[in-house]
Amino acid sequence: MSSTVMAQDTKPQKQKIDLSNRPNDHFMVQFGLANWTGLPDTINKQGFSKSFNVYFMYDFPFKTNPRLSIGIGPGISTDHIVFNKTYIGLKETTTLLPFTNVSDTNHYKKNKLATVYLEAPVEFRYSSHPENGTGFKWAVGLKVGTLLNAHTRNTKYENKSGTAISTATMKESSKRYFNKSRIAATARIGVGHISVFGSYALTPLIRDGAGPVVKPYTIGLTISGL
Repeated sequence: MSSTVMAQDTKPQKQKIDLSNRPNDHFMVQFGLANWTGLPDTINKQGFSKSFNVYFMYDFPFKTNPRLSIGIGPGISTDHIVFNKTYIGLKETTTLLPFTNVSDTNHYKKNKLATVYLEAPVEFRYSSHPENGTGFKWAVGLKVGTLLNAHTRNTKYENKSGTAISTATMKESSKRYFNKSRIAATARIGVGHISVFGSYALTPLIRDGAGPVVKPYTIGLTISGL
């Protein structure tokens, strides 16, 4: 009987995690390299394409294990895809969105297609030290978004020989060639407030029958307190 009582007394107690003093930092900022899958060789994508995202996330720890939590919140996601000597005809009336090579005529040398989404990411999270936001972290999830804006920006107008003609900038805006909603899978892994993230769109960028079946993806860095 004495041996049994001693064994019970020496049994290790499960450490409780106190979240009362956890930093109340809900912002998640992401910056990464953006690209498309399924892009035809006939479309001259070139240069540094980027993505910039900002979210305000609410974190809901599990009562049974505070190291696990669900994160959810609204935010804005932007992609800036860069092309070279390519006219992207957002204002055209054709069935297909034109990506026209204009290198053999007067053209804008640099061309950018930007999309802006209002999004709501949902993450399943793990944090080794949830009480202070340090330590090893990972998260997987989905984000659902609606398209707010799609526009092009064209700069450095020149002739086919590359001689500058004008410094004017041409901008066009239209959402009619694009799917109005987007669903993307996401993942993050890191230490402390810095993590590496990746996202991949599960839905095509361009609506069915209006152009190539391209799906955006991004790899980059996240800064977050949670």
